[in-house]
Amino acid sequence: ATCEVTPHNADDLWTRRRQLFFKPAAGYGAKGAFRGDKLTRKAWGDITAGGFVAQALVPPSERLVDADGQPTRLKLDLRAYAWRGDVQLLAARTWAGQTTNFRTAGGGFSPVVVLPVLAADRCSPMPSLSPLP
Repeated sequence: ATCEVTPHNADDLWTRRRQLFFKPAAGYGAKGAFRGDKLTRKAWGDITAGGFVAQALVPPSERLVDADGQPTRLKLDLRAYAWRGDVQLLAARTWAGQTTNFRTAGGGFSPVVVLPVLAADRCSPMPSLSPLP
């Protein structure tokens, strides 16, 4: 869930910052984003000045891959690139450590295979998300 950072909820968000990620509302990617557990008071002042949203911090999923003949656990990031509401491209990145890179054995871009959905396998619609309490 995503909520706007406001003077009204700033104290609560500061208390829960270690479980949150803060991003510019008009931003994209990781530009200007802050992990709550790495946040300084100075950066918090910039965030509470306006224009930021808070989101739950979700660690990347992991996959076991064969890297140079060795089973290796790598983090996974799946991205959907869309234009006018339609997905144009799917891309996955795999990596180890703190940041994505292409030096990790077995890491880098990974194939994404889209399987057909059978009518019997369809999930019910996702419930609407409510803002952070």
